[in-house]
Amino acid sequence: MKIAILLPYKENFSPEYPGAVSLFVYETSKTSKFKKNITVFGNTLFNKKFPINYKNIELKKNIFSSQTKNYVEKFINLEKKINSSIIEVHNRPNYLRILSSKLQNKIITLYFHNDPLSMEGSKTIDERKNILKTCYKIIFNSAWSKKRFLEGLENKFINSNKLLICYQSAKKGSPSIVNKKKKWITFVGKLNKAKGYDVFCKAIKKVLDKHPEWKAKIIGDEKREKIKLRHKNADLMGFQKHSEVINIFKKTSIAVACSRWEEPFGRTSLEASANGCAVIITNKGGLPETVTNGKILKKLFVNDLVKSINNLITDNEYRKKLQQLSIKNFYLTHAYVTKTIDDYRSEKLFVRKKFLLKKNLKNLRILHITNFNERLDGRLFFNTGRRINNGFIRLGHSVLGFSDRDIQKYYKSLSDFKGAKTLNEKLRKTCYNYKPDIIMLGHADLISSGQIEELKNDYPNIRIGQWFLDPLNKNGPDYERNKERVLDKINSVDATFTTTSPEVLGFLPKKNNNYFIPNPSDSSFETLNNFKKPCNIDVFFAISHGVHRGVLKHGKTDDRINFIEKLKNITPDIKFDIYGVEKVQPIWADHYFKTISNAKMGLNLSRGGAIKYYSSDRITQIIGNGLVCLIDEKTQYRDFFNDKEMVFYKNANDLSEKILEISANDTLRRSIAKRGKIKYMNYFNSTLVAEFIIDKTLGLDSKKKYLWHN
Repeated sequence: MKIAILLPYKENFSPEYPGAVSLFVYETSKTSKFKKNITVFGNTLFNKKFPINYKNIELKKNIFSSQTKNYVEKFINLEKKINSSIIEVHNRPNYLRILSSKLQNKIITLYFHNDPLSMEGSKTIDERKNILKTCYKIIFNSAWSKKRFLEGLENKFINSNKLLICYQSAKKGSPSIVNKKKKWITFVGKLNKAKGYDVFCKAIKKVLDKHPEWKAKIIGDEKREKIKLRHKNADLMGFQKHSEVINIFKKTSIAVACSRWEEPFGRTSLEASANGCAVIITNKGGLPETVTNGKILKKLFVNDLVKSINNLITDNEYRKKLQQLSIKNFYLTHAYVTKTIDDYRSEKLFVRKKFLLKKNLKNLRILHITNFNERLDGRLFFNTGRRINNGFIRLGHSVLGFSDRDIQKYYKSLSDFKGAKTLNEKLRKTCYNYKPDIIMLGHADLISSGQIEELKNDYPNIRIGQWFLDPLNKNGPDYERNKERVLDKINSVDATFTTTSPEVLGFLPKKNNNYFIPNPSDSSFETLNNFKKPCNIDVFFAISHGVHRGVLKHGKTDDRINFIEKLKNITPDIKFDIYGVEKVQPIWADHYFKTISNAKMGLNLSRGGAIKYYSSDRITQIIGNGLVCLIDEKTQYRDFFNDKEMVFYKNANDLSEKILEISANDTLRRSIAKRGKIKYMNYFNSTLVAEFIIDKTLGLDSKKKYLWHN
């Protein structure tokens, strides 16, 4: 694991004449837990460098080409050999175009130390959109800088997970230095109008004339502007090493940072505050974010500045209180800021299974993508997707239902005939706004694996699972298609859940996390208790030719119909209530529940023959509503239920005999149905299934033992 930090061209990474970027990079790099893995790349003529791993990019003068371009391209050549895990670019958005074109699929982070709208490469909206697309993280030195970056950008283009505020840092002074302060008023910075130095000069003369026991310390230089200050108590010290500046702040009582321009952050006021100065700043740019306690000038006028300084001089108690609060409440230490940076690095480099342990696992955000059938007017309301959804909610999580088929249907157009393009774009925007901890896919075939991979790159701590309910028996319906549906995103998800035992599905990759889940019951759906009352119908069974179609297909038949016909023929005195056969249309929703409310037994028969643990969701509708569940023993449900809870049959003849026995013995019927419902509702309910899905998707070792999983 390697981290490459690319400084701006000609940034002096030297203690002899460092800029704010160099100081920031040095202090955070030497404090980082990744310090042994960091290499700083830069270009400076100074021989003395900061004592960390640094590579100077030497360039020969070339009047025919851009030195900046040569600098970046030479870094790219080095990077191809080094192969860093993360590339961090400081304060040069115009480098991104070259880097992203030559180093594709690299993790790139951009740090802004200045106003983004003043910099080449981030001035226009299109440039900033491209930065959002290109970078893994965009780090700002203040909330003000972040707001500037977002000016004019519509919310749909903003992935807030990429935007991070990381202030500059300073070493916090000892509280005892407050008692060692001298009568010094200090100004540090460029001696120009942008920094408000012209106003400071006029103000400080008046202050020093009134308070001759006080002195002014002015540190800095300016080659382009000449603003003169002459006063016997004003000490113009010129440029000073950073260590000397800090020593002066330790002795300073009042520090002034009165910028006229919208300063993105302001290192002077930060370090003054860290060293217990009573700080006066202007309300410009990010300056107010540099101090926890200080005097903020709303407007930069000489008289206002004079008044503020005089008040601090004359009110000793207030000045000392401000100094004490400056140190006490200062939190932007090197350790604090570095941790913010290291946390983002860890997020990408070390994606741990237990990443959510720091979060409240009882309050996750789950984006549940499945067909909630809103367009079908409640006909398919009582489906497994809603059962699982109910389980997530009962566990106390925030759940956003994303009905993919409805969205796809509503957003079809000539330019997007299937609606898939719009669906995937809507998913991306939803994740940007909702920031889920888990994305759970249920038969979400129109969501592309590419979109899932993009979301994983944008949100490395996100966990993604998929559940699949349709038959996966080689002799069953749509086997090849169903197999491909499961496999389509299996390498993009953290866990796959099927209602067939993964042990008998040879096509599932062994390296993946594949789990069996039962069809979940739900106390709000399975409300009947047929075992408590006499029922007129002996055996209920219903099939359909597709839940979305809703009606029978003309001329269609399957093996279940043949089984039913044989069963009816060999059991002539039993009252069967069959739907989806012989022109009797399937039944749905409330009509379905009203119909089964008069049945003693329900046949749980699946198309294509029995396979280990597979059943459609009819099993929950049968056993969950207090009917005796008749099930093929080849499903191996005896692993979970005994003969007092379910009725297992070998073939049609065996089933016929058992139906006759139960029909003639109502006490036995009620006992089996009651025991079956109680056990299924207790151990196969939607809350437990949802909890299991979450645990396995997160990779957590749950202490709970599930009946279907040891």
